[in-house]
Amino acid sequence: MAICYQPPVKPICVRPSTTFSSASKSPSFRCNFSLPFTTQIREPEPILVSVKAFAPATVANLGPGFDFLGCAVDGLGDFVSISVDPNVHPGQISISHVFGDASSKLSKNPNWNCAGIAAIEVMKMLGIRSVGLSLSLEKGLPLGSGLGSSAASAAAAAVAVNEIFGGRLGPEELVLAGLKSEEKVSGYHADNVAPSIMGGFVLVRNYEPLELMRLNFPAKKDLFFVLVSPEFEAPTKKMRAALPGEIGMAHHVWNCSQAGALVASILQGDLEGLGKALSADKIVEPRRAPLIPGMEAVKKAAIEAGAFGCTISGAGPTAVAVIDSEEVGKRIAESMVEAFWRVGNLKAVKAVKKLDRVGARLVS
Repeated sequence: MAICYQPPVKPICVRPSTTFSSASKSPSFRCNFSLPFTTQIREPEPILVSVKAFAPATVANLGPGFDFLGCAVDGLGDFVSISVDPNVHPGQISISHVFGDASSKLSKNPNWNCAGIAAIEVMKMLGIRSVGLSLSLEKGLPLGSGLGSSAASAAAAAVAVNEIFGGRLGPEELVLAGLKSEEKVSGYHADNVAPSIMGGFVLVRNYEPLELMRLNFPAKKDLFFVLVSPEFEAPTKKMRAALPGEIGMAHHVWNCSQAGALVASILQGDLEGLGKALSADKIVEPRRAPLIPGMEAVKKAAIEAGAFGCTISGAGPTAVAVIDSEEVGKRIAESMVEAFWRVGNLKAVKAVKKLDRVGARLVS
């Protein structure tokens, strides 16, 4: 099925000239929109016939960073292939295949598919009217896992379409395209799609207009995420509905201080400080953890096994712990899996992965 679109609104982006580290001024990517009343945007021609892109899984929130902090995880994610297709009407996109364990649950209508929505938005931004595209999605992430499944599909699709036409859009513009997808599927939040596209740790400073800040974790430091996903689906919309409408001042102050400590620990490469702050959320995790059988016991088991900290990844049900050793991480994972089974009566799968510092990229 194909979807058509109206002429695009052009994002205008101002890029920083600095990189963000503990010793430098933080950059922000800021995107505004303006209608092109007087300037005609020339439609780019495809420079490639087909491409395949990968976008990594993400851990959003990181404890006290609800809706404004997230990071990318290496080795897990989704693939999207895009090709110029003369059988697709010019200016339209068609989803030809959806592969993976969750394929039966996903629509091939691009208007209701995460990858399709993001691809359409990139076509709008570029003003594509003369070329039809075919899209194939390979799901590597389970739905409702808390690992940014929808964001990974959107990120891979946005990057793939952009690269077909010469990579004219920057990462912040691609995040805006991904946000259109997230808005329809799980809510208007960029703490998954931004790190999936940009890699590393990303802070969302503002949404109107969108401002993104890279947080550079020291390259010489080792950071491993212990990811344990139980056989339990936690839809993002349901988990967001469990959150309080109002919070007390004491909890607000506490979470703000912990979020500040989390950012400082990331920039300094202080894993113990990162883990401590990651575990300290008093607003979101206390509401969501009881909805995931065994989660509280899993967190306790992770820390007792040596993790620096543990929390819910995104909306859950995946539990994420942090450590500086892959071998120790494997032992922590075993303890977490055992706790899910013993207390929550849930089977779980485990993985120990590094920080993905690159983000979405072409693989062929």
